[in-house]
Order: sequence, then C-alpha cells, then structure tokens
Amino acid sequence: MKAYIDTSVLAAYYCPEALSPLAQSKLTSLQVPIISRLVDLEFCSAVSLKVRTGQLDPTAANRVLSLFEVHKSAGAYQWREVGPAEYQLARQWVSRLTTPLRTLDSLHLAVAFTNGISLLTADFKLSRVANELGVTYQFLASP
Repeated sequence: MKAYIDTSVLAAYYCPEALSPLAQSKLTSLQVPIISRLVDLEFCSAVSLKVRTGQLDPTAANRVLSLFEVHKSAGAYQWREVGPAEYQLARQWVSRLTTPLRTLDSLHLAVAFTNGISLLTADFKLSRVANELGVTYQFLASP
C-alpha cells in the first residue's frame, strides 16, 4: 500500500510523542511512503518548534533531522511534486470559503488527490476536511 505522509505523522514517527508507536508501526508497514518538498520543509519547521517549546533539546533535534536525511538519501520515501495542478486545486478548495483549510494543508490534500493516493494524517481537522472534499485518507489516532 502507498500513502502520502502528512507532517503530523512524520513528527510522531521521528520524535517522541504519544502517537510514536502507532506512527512507527504504520509507516514501516507501508510499501510506498510518499512525501513532497512541502512535507520536508514542514517537518524541519515542526522539529524547530519542538526545540523552541522545550519538547526536544537541540542535540536530539539534530539527530532527528540527520536520521530523516539518511532515510531520504536511502530512498525510504518516494517524492511527489507540488505543481501548478496542485496549486490550482488547492486554490479552488480554499475559495469555497466553507472549510477551515489553510494554505499548506490545502496543498497536502491536493497532492494526495491529484496523485490518486491516500493521505495518512494524525491531524483530526485535516482528516475531516479530506472527508468533506472526497480525498481518500487514513486517520492515525491512538485506540
């Protein structure tokens, strides 16, 4: 099975969180985990936030970022681009004015949708909007 991995799942996979065991189990069971450059950037931002809020010390954060780099270099993830089609679709969805979609989340949904792949997320609000827009998704939550 393949899935587009949302930043919320990557953060739980690489950083100690309540969802970490579930994220690790799910990601290792996927045949094809897919990310984008947007996920890559957002993940670095999430790790930085964890340092600023005291959830991770800088040494641990650097280990997390280094491990992610090793995994990317080793081909652990397939890449999908955020291109004109994704921007156009994201804009259409945001322009509906009926969802709480923000810029980056709309682009994640658009990448999953245009590539015909399921979004794997631990973000409840994002999963609700995905459902509303007809984007296939899997919600990762503690039982």
